Amino acid sequence: MPRYRDAAYGGETVVLKNAHLRLEVHKRITGWGWGELYVPDGSGGMRFFAVLEHLGELSAEGLPHALRLESTSYTSEREGNCTRLRFAVRTQEVEPSGKHFGNESPIEGEVVLSLADDEPYVRYHMQVTAQFGFKLNYLRGPWLRVGADSFGTDKVDAIFPGIEWLRGEEWSSGTDWFAYPEALRVTPHPHKVSFPCLAISHGGVGLGLCYQPDSVQTVSTSGYPSNLLRYVQPVFASPNFVDRRNDHLLGLMWPSVRQGLAENALSADGMPIVSQQQLAFDAQIAVVKGDSLDVITEWVKETGMPEPGKPRWPWEEAYQRIIEAYDTHLWLPGEGWATGSFYRGKGDLYVPECVRGYIDKGADAALAARLKEKVTWVEGELAKPENVREPDLNGMLARPEGAMIHHPELTEQLADQLVALQTPEGDFPYDPNGRHTTGLISSAAYWRPIGHVGDSAIDLVAVAVLGLIEAHKRLRKDSYLTAIRRGLEFGLRFDRPEGGDWWETPLNAPNLLAAGNAAIAYYLGYELFDEPAYKARAVRWIRSVLPFTYLWQPIDQPMLYNTKPCLCSTAWFLSDWVSKCVLWEVLRVFGDSWRHGIDWGLVDPELDWHTYHRGILTAVLRWMVDHKDPDWVWRSEFSGDWIADGSWDTLWSDTFDPVKGSYGGGPIGGSAIAEGIHILMQYAYSPRS
Repeated sequence: MPRYRDAAYGGETVVLKNAHLRLEVHKRITGWGWGELYVPDGSGGMRFFAVLEHLGELSAEGLPHALRLESTSYTSEREGNCTRLRFAVRTQEVEPSGKHFGNESPIEGEVVLSLADDEPYVRYHMQVTAQFGFKLNYLRGPWLRVGADSFGTDKVDAIFPGIEWLRGEEWSSGTDWFAYPEALRVTPHPHKVSFPCLAISHGGVGLGLCYQPDSVQTVSTSGYPSNLLRYVQPVFASPNFVDRRNDHLLGLMWPSVRQGLAENALSADGMPIVSQQQLAFDAQIAVVKGDSLDVITEWVKETGMPEPGKPRWPWEEAYQRIIEAYDTHLWLPGEGWATGSFYRGKGDLYVPECVRGYIDKGADAALAARLKEKVTWVEGELAKPENVREPDLNGMLARPEGAMIHHPELTEQLADQLVALQTPEGDFPYDPNGRHTTGLISSAAYWRPIGHVGDSAIDLVAVAVLGLIEAHKRLRKDSYLTAIRRGLEFGLRFDRPEGGDWWETPLNAPNLLAAGNAAIAYYLGYELFDEPAYKARAVRWIRSVLPFTYLWQPIDQPMLYNTKPCLCSTAWFLSDWVSKCVLWEVLRVFGDSWRHGIDWGLVDPELDWHTYHRGILTAVLRWMVDHKDPDWVWRSEFSGDWIADGSWDTLWSDTFDPVKGSYGGGPIGGSAIAEGIHILMQYAYSPRS
């Protein structure tokens, strides 16, 4: 008998099943159907997990209320190892007869549910056609109520890529990491979603609703374009505050925010539909052993890391552009090199890493010599008494590895202080009044704290461990080795990347940089202690960058391999990072990995990390300023006066707005891009250009 209590059973059931799942499709007293999904219980049986609320649902002007798409019958067919259930659907009949479009269905078509013998997912396909013109509020496709009439709102975690990463009792669209109204994310603009796979997990099983984000609707009526792109709108509510019910909601609908729906609304306002207009949904309901990250990872394995395409310039040319820029317009005589984000025609006394690299190994000897002269001048200026600064040891403790690299004479002092800071359990807790002090933390506290003294996050542990590993390589002190091991053991309790942007964002918000730092720390720990659990955790942490990464893009806007830095806001009321992309953090992750001798393509061969790295570099070339490129200038949020003379060329934007398609923020120096390209060309494969 059916388990779902919100449907009137009509007495008939048909089942799709294999070793991975069982979908029982039931007939209501008004027609087929709804589905009940069962998943493995770990003991050889199956347990009730989710409800497929309907085959589809239509809300339109002229209807008394939303009507389900139902069928009077079904056909079952077998092809190869796949079973398909076909339902000829139309809107359910309502009483009194003849009052609503004469009881004629505004749309008719077919819903197909398919299951192969050896695949852990049910495929869903809807194709419907308007029978006459009407005004549509929404058309819903697959609508999953996860936990309904079973485990309720309980969950391990949930991921809405680029939008949410929840744990335990956290709510989606909550104000944990955002202030209102940015917190609302139930129906975000489709361009904000980094790839089309919603995931939730409970009891060792992850459920995914994955979909085709865009498809084609053909319109035959004169005056309407044919082959008009239609973008699917994902709907995500955990727990299900949409229906105020004791479950979780993963759903798909149309129209999207891009085409007529207001953001965070669930119904449009009478969108005109013309006769013979076609609408379609293609999706799959996936069942995966593990948690939500495992669902995401399996989706990437199945679909493959997308091909980034041709870079804006060939790799060698892009690299040379950046190096030559540091020899020409980014060098300001008597001042130094342009500093990037704060550059307004001023230089600073620092040396870009790519400049040092080119001096050592560059192909153009004359260019290398000119750069060496500039480095010598900068180093001479830095040695002058008026430019020598007392080291900020407190600040260095927050970023100890880099401090030890640039100030090797302070290695032992910094490492000993880290050991002293470590708790007996192995933590390196948050200290907003000490080594983690910043102005943004203080200003945010006028509203609410970004974090509290003694709080913890995986990034705080990983960064401290990386500093101690650097110190151990140089000094070989047993106390460092003990502290490293204790820190890594403590860090095993974390399962979501947090803390990477502690200087401005809520400490425990989901964060890409934290994922990368943790991955590096645990892989180095694996090499140091030969502990397989550390390698497994390193693989999990590097896979944790995936939910932040764009693995799709609309046909009319390039944003493949852009990344979100974190799923939160700066200081509650400043930048909303779900609405903006940032690339410097992911570039740093792969740059630091290579510096430590880690090739993730070899460590985790199940995923194509070489293509991923090539993808983020292909993406960042799109972000680079070029005053001669009219398409870039058109997309730029910078003042035309700032970039018109070419003095910003090869700098790149701090942010990208995926809705507006514009580049902005502060300009960043291109050294990290040059280093990334150099790494790309060192891989044990031949990079495509």
